[in-house]
Amino acid sequence: MEKMRILLVAGGWSTEREISLQGAESIALALRGRGHEVTLFDLSEGFEKLLELAAAHDAAFLNLHGQPGEDGLVQALLERTGCPYQGSNPAGSFLALNKAASKALFLREGIQTPKYVFLPVRPEEDWRCPLPYPLFVKSNTGGSSIDLFRVEDDEQMQRALDSLFSQHQEVLVEELIPGQEVTCGVIGLPGEEKALPPVLIVPRREFFDFHDKYAPDGAAELCPAPLDAEITAKIQETALAAHRTLGLSGYSRTDFRLREDGELFVLEVNTLPGMTGASLVPKEAAASGMEFAELLETLLRYAVGSER
Repeated sequence: MEKMRILLVAGGWSTEREISLQGAESIALALRGRGHEVTLFDLSEGFEKLLELAAAHDAAFLNLHGQPGEDGLVQALLERTGCPYQGSNPAGSFLALNKAASKALFLREGIQTPKYVFLPVRPEEDWRCPLPYPLFVKSNTGGSSIDLFRVEDDEQMQRALDSLFSQHQEVLVEELIPGQEVTCGVIGLPGEEKALPPVLIVPRREFFDFHDKYAPDGAAELCPAPLDAEITAKIQETALAAHRTLGLSGYSRTDFRLREDGELFVLEVNTLPGMTGASLVPKEAAASGMEFAELLETLLRYAVGSER
């Protein structure tokens, strides 16, 4: 690949800021190892500089999690400067980040997702969730399993709501699907996408929380997932369907719950999934024969070669 001047955008001011910066270090090292000139830009250290910097580079690589970044804001600004970037456009990014919006689209297309209640504002004190316990309570636009609560009764529900609404977050209450945690990446431009080998996640704690995701003693991540061929194909087909339903491009990662009877439920789709050599999508790419630096260059090649 021709050597490029790449603006690596990371950091920002979401609750996932530190995770973003850690991943950016791996990306910068890999791209510089391929001879590219990389400028690491922390979005929180001068948001107003973004447009000027973007205009001085051949492409941007976004390693932002949460808002801003996954909400499509930075993508929209980059498009105004004519600076290519990897991944999905602003509309697809926003729809994927907003869990309630993406769930509505999945249900419209016949893609199974857990039953849920969307709470954009705090309900009245006597409100009781119509779904049976246990339940998960989470931010409607958050990620990395930050502020994720498993609740067993009304008292725990109120504590979870107190925590999330005190942070001015929209809330999603979701039924618990018993079974296994699976994730599957998709890569490719529209019309050419392919699903990567899925990962089976085996939590060491009660559920796949922030600690299980990022701690050295966290969850086991088995790739390719040790599942039978029929289930694997179903996971890959559903990941492709979810990706296309949201109108995504370049790559994504869909998280699932796989019930014992083989029924599959989409939890959410990530448009800017973790990107270190040990992250889930790079693991899947490696299982299909693509090393980390090659994956990064492939995403950049899609960026500079596509018309949005």
